Amino acid sequence: MTSSHPAIDVVQLDHAKDLPLPAYETADAAGMDVRAALSESVTLAPGERKAIPTGLKLAIPSGYEVQVRPRSGLAIKKGITMINAPGTVDADFRGEVHVLMVNHSDEPFVVEHGERIAQLVVAPVVQATWNVVDALDETVRGEGGFGSTGVK
Repeated sequence: MTSSHPAIDVVQLDHAKDLPLPAYETADAAGMDVRAALSESVTLAPGERKAIPTGLKLAIPSGYEVQVRPRSGLAIKKGITMINAPGTVDADFRGEVHVLMVNHSDEPFVVEHGERIAQLVVAPVVQATWNVVDALDETVRGEGGFGSTGVK
């Protein structure tokens, strides 16, 4: 099986020139760790949320998106995650990518320059069209939702 690797043009802004580009940490990793690009550390108080800059601008090929996802280690060990997980960077966006972090812990969390704060996942995008109908086909599940399949 072969895989295609879309090429993404990237600009490293001045406040990120000393940082490595996002990279896959293992051979089969789906996400590339991205780092905070800060002129000074940022403290997230308990319950606080902030947009943390990455110092990167991307030119994502049409037909793809870059998903910004939390790092599981930060979530379980420190209670730090993203308020919009996953975030989406659209192919036509050309601004600096930010990570919308939130502190769900009871302790302040300090984000340092160069710290790995999220992961980027490149994914294909399928755009749909709406087909307005008067009724939908029947299924076994029907209108059952929110626990109707056995979650207790």
